[in-house]
Amino acid sequence: MGKPLLYEIWQKPASSCIIGICSAIWFYIQKKNIGYANVGLSYETAIEGHYWRIITSAFSHVSVVHLVFNMSALWSLGVVEQLGYMGLGVEFYLHYTLVLVVLSGLLVLGVYHILIQKFKLEYFRRVTAVGYSCVVFGWMTILAAKQPSSKLNLFGFLSLPISFAPFESLIFTSIIIPQASFIGHLSGIVVGYSIAWGLIHGMSNYWAISMLGWIILVFFLSLKRSGASDLNFIEIELVTDSSLPTVGFLGFGNGRTLQMDILPGRVA
Repeated sequence: MGKPLLYEIWQKPASSCIIGICSAIWFYIQKKNIGYANVGLSYETAIEGHYWRIITSAFSHVSVVHLVFNMSALWSLGVVEQLGYMGLGVEFYLHYTLVLVVLSGLLVLGVYHILIQKFKLEYFRRVTAVGYSCVVFGWMTILAAKQPSSKLNLFGFLSLPISFAPFESLIFTSIIIPQASFIGHLSGIVVGYSIAWGLIHGMSNYWAISMLGWIILVFFLSLKRSGASDLNFIEIELVTDSSLPTVGFLGFGNGRTLQMDILPGRVA
């Protein structure tokens, strides 16, 4: 007999929270009839300043099948939270989830840039990615490198050797779901190996909180600046000297202005 669900949730608190968040967002998207083009990440929207889409694209799912597949895989990969004795654990999981979300999104945009600018493949300018797959593939890769003898269980009946799971899943999803983002999944694998092999390391509570703070700041400022939301509590003031951008935060009737001085670049 398997372990009670509440016990499993207690053992995988971070995974359980993320699954709850993604499920709630999916429900909201369905209720409001929001399309993937409104929350997904594409090269075209990124160059227009919609940086907030790096976050919304990761946590949004339009199809219930897509949501169930990703969340089932994420639930199985939550075993990472229980491997504190291997240097993993809940803190590691939370720290590097931030890294996977941001870096996989940036890597996707970087690949699109090369394909568009270098190879003139304009098709990739409007390709829109959505879903938590990049992060799922990242954790799949990390677990494959750290504990290659374990299994990845999907839907309660499908079991894959974790050592081959990243590339098996990459090929499987590309064949079964042609519209799946091959570049997005591959980006998750690349970032996952970078973390597993220690190329990206040194995350701590301080750096994680700092990174989260910057993510929130850029998210709301880009949301405001791109015109996607009014966000009346944030006012971006235009100044004559473009080297001195001013960001005003208005709250409770008292204007607060944060001014940032940027020194012009120097050529050696």
